[in-house]
Amino acid sequence: MKAAVYTQYGAPEVLQVKELAKPSPKNNEILIKIHATSVTSGDCRLRKADPFAVRFIFGLFKPKKNVLGGVLSGEVEAVGENVTKFKAGDAVFGSSYPDFGAYAEYICLPENGKLAIKPQNISHEEAAALPFGGMTALHFLQKANIQPGQKVLVYGASGAVGSAAVQIAKYLGAEVTGVCSTGNMEMVRSLGADHVIDYTKTDFSTTGVQYDVVYETVNKASVASCIAALKKNGTLVLGASMPKEMLQGTWASMTSAVKVISGVSDETAESVHFLKKMTEEGKMKAVVDKIFPLADIAAAHAYVDKGHKKGNVVVGLI
Repeated sequence: MKAAVYTQYGAPEVLQVKELAKPSPKNNEILIKIHATSVTSGDCRLRKADPFAVRFIFGLFKPKKNVLGGVLSGEVEAVGENVTKFKAGDAVFGSSYPDFGAYAEYICLPENGKLAIKPQNISHEEAAALPFGGMTALHFLQKANIQPGQKVLVYGASGAVGSAAVQIAKYLGAEVTGVCSTGNMEMVRSLGADHVIDYTKTDFSTTGVQYDVVYETVNKASVASCIAALKKNGTLVLGASMPKEMLQGTWASMTSAVKVISGVSDETAESVHFLKKMTEEGKMKAVVDKIFPLADIAAAHAYVDKGHKKGNVVVGLI
C-alpha cells in the first residue's frame, strides 16, 4: 500500500510517499481502506518537532512513528474474528490518535476505538474534516460547561477547531461571537455565529462587550486581552496554548476570579458519535479549504504551515 512516511523531523519535504506492507487486522481490529484524511496542526507540529518537547514523547532524534495522520474516513474491508460492532462494507470515520497512521491507503484500528459509522449526508472528504477540530472543540466547551444563553467568544473562528467551536457552542444554546479575518467573516456567519469581529479592524477586548466564555483556539490572542473580555467569574479556554500561555493562565486563575482551562483534549468514541449526531441533524458542517492527493502530501503540509487555512485541509486517497 502507499503511505506518506517521514524518518526525520523537518520541513514538509521530509514526507515521502512509499510502499509499505498492507496490515492485517487482529482479532479485535477492523481493516479500513482509507478514502480521506486531514492534515492537522498536530500533524505539522509532530513533523517539525515543535515544540521541542514533542521529541521526548515521539522520539528524541528521529520519529518513532513514521506515518502521521490522526483522522480518517473510509470503508471497512475486513474484520477480526472477535469484532461485533462493524462489518465489511461499513463506511466509518473517526480518529487514529495516538497511534496515527492515517496517511496511508489502509489502517487497522480496534473496534472499540474512536470510530463511528459515517453520516450518510456527507462525503468521506467532509467526514475526515470533522474529528480533529470537532473533538477538540467539544472537549474544551464541555470543560467550560457551556449553558444556554451564555455569551461565548471564539477567537480563530475560521480554523479547524474554531469553525467547529462556533457550531458546537451554538448547538449548546450559546450566543456566539466569532473572531476572524475580513475574508472569512461570511463563512463564520454561515456556521451560525450571531456576531463576527474582524480582528484586522477591531480589538475584541476593547469593544465593551464581556463574555461568559472566551475560547482562544489558535494561540494568537494574548492571555491579557482574553481576560479583559471576560465577565467576572468567566472562563478562559486556552485550547492551543504553549507552556508560556499555560503559566500565564495558571497565574491568572490564582490571582483573579477567572477560571482558566488548558491542556490536551481527550478524544473518545462518544465524541465521534456526538459529531455524527450533529451532522445528521444538519447542525454541523465540515469546513474544507482544499483537497490534495496523497502524492502532494508535502504541498498540503506547506499550505497548512502558512497558518491561513479555512477549516481543514483534506488528503484524498481514492
